[in-house]
Formats: sequence, structure tokens, C-alpha cells
Amino acid sequence: MPCLLLGLGAFSNLWQGESPNPWVGGIGLFAFNTLYIAVVFRGFDRKRRESATSYALLAAMAVITFGLAIGYGGGWLFFFPLLSLACGTILRGRSLGAGLLLLAGCAGFVAAWRGDHVSEPWTIGYGTVISGGVTAALLILSETVMELRATRQELARGAVEQERLRFSRDLHDLLGHTLSVIVVKSEAARRLAPHDVDAALEQVRDIESVGRQALTEVREAVTGYREGSLATELGRAASVLTAAGVEPVVRHSGPPPGPGSEALLGWVAREAVTNVVRHSGATRCEFALDSTAGRVRLTVTDDGVGPSPDAGRADGTGLRGLSERLAAVGGSLESGPGPHGGFVVTARLPADDARPGHTRPDAC
Repeated sequence: MPCLLLGLGAFSNLWQGESPNPWVGGIGLFAFNTLYIAVVFRGFDRKRRESATSYALLAAMAVITFGLAIGYGGGWLFFFPLLSLACGTILRGRSLGAGLLLLAGCAGFVAAWRGDHVSEPWTIGYGTVISGGVTAALLILSETVMELRATRQELARGAVEQERLRFSRDLHDLLGHTLSVIVVKSEAARRLAPHDVDAALEQVRDIESVGRQALTEVREAVTGYREGSLATELGRAASVLTAAGVEPVVRHSGPPPGPGSEALLGWVAREAVTNVVRHSGATRCEFALDSTAGRVRLTVTDDGVGPSPDAGRADGTGLRGLSERLAAVGGSLESGPGPHGGFVVTARLPADDARPGHTRPDAC
């Protein structure tokens, strides 16, 4: 808006009666300022800026600018830089560059043709192209900053959502498994108490240990530092399954998986054991770990009846969370009835050094 001060010379000529046909000049000055304000304000809204109305207003400004500059000359030639500034608010890309160069050439030509210019023709042409270019650059920079700010806010929202999802998955897996273990061992202690007090007390000590471990794991899950261990989870699984009257079997072939794969497969083992204890009614549960140089697979098979229809929603939450964890690193999770009855959970993972975004240490 302050750039309209460039038109004070034309207004002064009208006020002092130095311009012929002052009514024509006054109407032209008023129309130009009105169009200029309308065009500039439309430049801050992308939809309005790219509309046909904006281009029509800009064309009307060009007609008035050329008419006043050719008819009056002198200070009226400064309307060319103002028209260029308006072009900088509306035009973008190649049309902006071509329009500014054409307008600057015309401004210099009209100034040289009139011969009564207040500045050299090349100065008017230079000012014309610079005013539009600087205006467009500032507006583009402002739009870029606003887009970056919006992107940053979107990324922040996405990070919060991911953290909520992570925490909900961890809490479900941790508490679901821990509470199942406590229930199973409490039932075992109740059965043993009338006949073998020492064995019952051993189960109670296990409940206390599981509770303390659960407190630690929940704290680690809140801070995001918990990393499961497949060996630890399989050891806990054997203890829990034995207390529940289920025979655990562990088979392993191939080289040991990397730490990243172990952590994820530990979650799979934990969730599978929770479902076996709570829903399957199985008498035998087998863990088969097969690993190669590029792939790791863990299969958990039981001989039970599988999750009950009433528990399907809860199980779906845990298995769905595991599927999302594995999919994030290029893995997959499949679950369903086995070919010979029972229930089968199969987790497949790429080796740690074959995952997307992973770099081998010796390649750094």
C-alpha cells in the first residue's frame, strides 16, 4: 500500500492544474488506485489470485496505465512500477517473467517516446521489472513459510498420533500378558494350597515377581525405552504355559536373529502366549524359530480351539497392533486356524540389515 505514494506526482499535477483534462486524469487516478488495492489484496488468497477476475482486473489496470502514461507522461510514468508490483502479486512462473520483461520494455519505450520523463527511460524500465520481481519473491517466500509452518504442525500431530498408537499397543501387550500370567499362577496357587503349601508359596512368589516386572515394563513403555528379548519371552512363556497345564515346545534352526528382530519377535511370543493361556484350551504349544541370512520367521502353534467369538475383538486389537509393528519394518503377521486344528500365528521379518532405512555398520 505505501507504494501508492509513487502516484503523488500525478496527483500533484492534477491539484496544481498542470495536467490537461483534469477530470479525465482524476477519474483515471481514482480507477487505477481502486483496481490496484483490489488486485493486491486478492494476491494473498491463492484461490482468488488464480481466478479469472484477478486477471481481468490486472488487464484493466494495464489499459489505464498505458492510457495515462501515453496521454500525460512525466510523473504518470511511475504507474508502470505500480502495475508491475500488482503483476508480482498475481502472476507466477513463466508468465510472471515474460510479463515483467514486456512491461519494462514498454515502460522504457513510452518514457523515451514522450521525452518529458522525470527519470531516464532505462531507470523507469529497471524500476518496473525490479518492483514486480521483488514483490513476487517476497510473496512466494511468505507462502513457503506458511506452508512449512502448516507442514510442521501436521508432522507434530502425526508424531503425537504415532506415540499414542505406540503406547496403546505397548500397554495392551504388557498388561494383557501380565494379567493373564497373574490369573494363571493365582489359579495354580489356589489348587496347590490345600495339598502342597510350599508349591503354592512358590506360585505366589512368581506372582510377586511378575507384578514387579510389570511395573518396570510399564515405566519403560511410557518412556519408549522398552526392548523385548525373544529368549526372555520364551523363558517366561515356558513358565506360564507350564503353570497353565500346557506343554511348551521350542524349536530353533538357523543363525540367531539380530537384536531388532528379537525385540519384535519377543512381542509376538508374548501376545501369542497370552492368547493361548486365555482362550485356546490347548494342552501343547510349539514355538518354531527359523532364520536365514535375509529372513526370520517365528511360528506359534497350539492344539486348542482358538480364540472364542467373545474374545475375538480383544485378540484382534493385539494382533492388529503386532501387524502394524511388523509392517513398519517390512514384515508381516498371519494368524488363523491351523491345517490340523488349533491356532497358528506366523511372524515374518527381514533380517536387521535388510530392513528399509537400515545401514550396515561397516558401510558407514
